[in-house]
Amino acid sequence: MNLPNLPRVLITSNDTPAPGIDLLRTKCDVTIIPAAVSTREQVLQALPGHDAVFLSNHQYVNSEFLDIAGSKLKVVSTMSAGYDHLDVPEIKKRGIKVGHTPNVLSAAVAEIAVLLILSAMRRAHEGRLKLEQGQMEFRPQWLLGQDVQRSTVGLFGLGNIGQAIVKRLMGFEVGRFIYTGHSRKKAGDELGATFVSLDELLEQSDILVIAAPLNNETRGLFNDNIFDKMKDTAILVNIARGQIVNTDSLVRALRNKKIFAAGLDVTDPEPLPTDHELLKLPNVEILPHLGTATLKTRNNMSITAAQNILNGLEGKSLVYPL
Repeated sequence: MNLPNLPRVLITSNDTPAPGIDLLRTKCDVTIIPAAVSTREQVLQALPGHDAVFLSNHQYVNSEFLDIAGSKLKVVSTMSAGYDHLDVPEIKKRGIKVGHTPNVLSAAVAEIAVLLILSAMRRAHEGRLKLEQGQMEFRPQWLLGQDVQRSTVGLFGLGNIGQAIVKRLMGFEVGRFIYTGHSRKKAGDELGATFVSLDELLEQSDILVIAAPLNNETRGLFNDNIFDKMKDTAILVNIARGQIVNTDSLVRALRNKKIFAAGLDVTDPEPLPTDHELLKLPNVEILPHLGTATLKTRNNMSITAAQNILNGLEGKSLVYPL
């Protein structure tokens, strides 16, 4: 039953953390789609008549979505930092406010990056496979990894998450931090990181972390040509979006030892088929997109996405507008 005179908000998953839902219910009539992972059909069917949409998962918001939502829609808020699933220009063209939830998740994603760096450098997955196969050896040069200490760490993207990664790696006595992007950043200077070209990043990095958004410029960028420029002792870590890396090129680079190893929290496709070549390679650490998956982080993301909506409905600036 609709509550009179209250703005209506659609939440796209019944698995959405409660703090955000509770916040919205203080001022809104909330509809929750009864599915942990809603289909597009479910969302489109429920859309009409709502003033705001809380995207708990990555539903693509395009012209079709907005046409079905109708002229009543005022705010779209996604519970994520990434927004490659949103046609932001089209949303804004229609006078709809749109927001996301960066910053509150930077620490959690940076922790996953450090986990993947250490696991890939020290061959954790390969070691586990050896144990399971009864192949542990005690000779001096068995299963030697790479050192983080005195290494050159390269960041492809030095936004909030990239900066958080640098801060967490400082205690490992890294030799130097370098980064690339559209321009030199004040935050990079403050962290003691050096701005370099993409080619310099590839040639110099012992550890290369992808921490950039997915867009037309970055999609499929890490291909055979890119891997050819990297050190054969380097590791690649991707905590951004799987589509930034050409998967076939990555498989070739790992199999042919063009690079030492990879650590992936994201893949393309996602999830990987259970018989995928990446899952068979010993020199790759793969997690099922766990970057923001902590109780505190997801609760904070939920609250932030909800506050975006409340602010937008009240004519205020969103907490994190796009």
